[in-house]
Amino acid sequence: QVQLVESGGGLVQAGGSLRLSCAASGRAFAVYPMGWFRQAPGKEREFVTAITGNGARTYYADSVKGRFTLSRDNAKNTVYLQMNSLKPEDTAVYYCAAYRIVIRTTHADYWGQGTQVTVSS
Repeated sequence: QVQLVESGGGLVQAGGSLRLSCAASGRAFAVYPMGWFRQAPGKEREFVTAITGNGARTYYADSVKGRFTLSRDNAKNTVYLQMNSLKPEDTAVYYCAAYRIVIRTTHADYWGQGTQVTVSS
């Protein structure tokens, strides 16, 4: 079982930056691919980004490519989502996610409680 706790959400103006963190409990953190999803009001949850267990590969949704950067520190059991050039359409609840084995853009195996990101125009 993996428990995930997000932090770093908040209110920012368009064009600004935020960094989200996700701390994971449990051993063998480096085994799990990690990712982020988001859900805007009235919309379905959507994939944002993911990273392999060793951090060698990252994947991004087209809507955030070039603006968001995902990284991980396996010594700290933490992943970081750096979000730059934020747009109002990035406003959503952001959920940290962990995968048992395979990265999927449709679903993850473990979820955090979510953190709100609001981008004002």
